[in-house]
Amino acid sequence: MAEKIIMTCINCPMGCEVELTVEDEEIKKITGNRCPRGEEYVREEFLNPTRILTTTVKVKNGKLPVIPVKSNKPLPKKYLEKAMDEISKKEIKAPVKIHDVVIKNIFDTGVDIVTSRSLDKNR
Repeated sequence: MAEKIIMTCINCPMGCEVELTVEDEEIKKITGNRCPRGEEYVREEFLNPTRILTTTVKVKNGKLPVIPVKSNKPLPKKYLEKAMDEISKKEIKAPVKIHDVVIKNIFDTGVDIVTSRSLDKNR
């Protein structure tokens, strides 16, 4: 039996309400998008949703106790919670430069977790 799913496209300010008709986990029809980007967005969001992950990591001997980090590319949603657990176990040493790699290729996804700012050593 076909299921109807409504998604709001966030690719542009128009915010189209796009309807997917799905049967057996397969997209049968997409309607409501006013441009091709809307179709592309909802197709990807349904089949392989991804997000940029942002959090903090502990810093030893830094001017601050933590530093912001993020994924350098969108990470599949199914890995977000697992990645947060992995990142929470990490501690890096100051000094830290912006874009330093904290975790390379997390879970073999091709995504690195990198620092979002620089941080000097505590003197």
